[in-house]
Amino acid sequence: MTVMTVSPKQYIEPVMVPGMGAQPMPAPKYVPANDNVPVAGVIGLTGGQYIGLTRHNPNSASITGLQRRHGDFMQTATGRKFWPMDPRAEEVFIEDIAHSLSLQCRYAGHCLRFYSVAEHSVLMARHLRWEGVEVALWAMLHDASEAYLVDVPRPVKPYLDGYKAAEAKVMAAVCDRFGLPHEMPAVVHDADNRIIADELVNLVPMDWHARYAGEELGVELRFWSPEKAEEEFMATFEALMDGRARGMAA
Repeated sequence: MTVMTVSPKQYIEPVMVPGMGAQPMPAPKYVPANDNVPVAGVIGLTGGQYIGLTRHNPNSASITGLQRRHGDFMQTATGRKFWPMDPRAEEVFIEDIAHSLSLQCRYAGHCLRFYSVAEHSVLMARHLRWEGVEVALWAMLHDASEAYLVDVPRPVKPYLDGYKAAEAKVMAAVCDRFGLPHEMPAVVHDADNRIIADELVNLVPMDWHARYAGEELGVELRFWSPEKAEEEFMATFEALMDGRARGMAA
């Protein structure tokens, strides 16, 4: 199939206005984001391929948007398009996930110090590394959907119609992208609940904290800056992928 691309006009086109003759048409408010071709010089793009991942074809119809998609797209940190209501595995990129999660604060920002979702994910992955690479990768990516749907506080999620379904679809695309089973391992779910006990040091003390007494996962919060959190996230992901590759080769 031949894919045709049309460059946006680089001039202001005159239009006829009754009583005023030819008048210039106002320039568009914005130029649509590129068709999932990364912007040169943008963070984290090396052009490499991770072992076990499937890179996209930038000329495919599903990515150029020639096929009808459900909902609208959002622009990602690397200058790509992502349809959060119509997620596809080939449009998921670890660089986008790392950057977005590094800038999102846990607990809707109601912390004593900035503590990112990216750091939370790294702490869980490193704690569970002895459970195996696949489990650690799941822990690493258990909040990856929040890169596209943002980190919504737990008490709010049940009241957002459609959020849970959207979250499940995005996570399915993430799992397909990185070759993980769709169901979260029980040990990851347990760690995600227990780490709250460790994170309470970053919240103003309240009575409800008592329910987590003695449930600590045993991790220490580092309060990384967004830049540091993104770096640690990418380094941990790459180490896990290298471990997976070695395991496959053995």
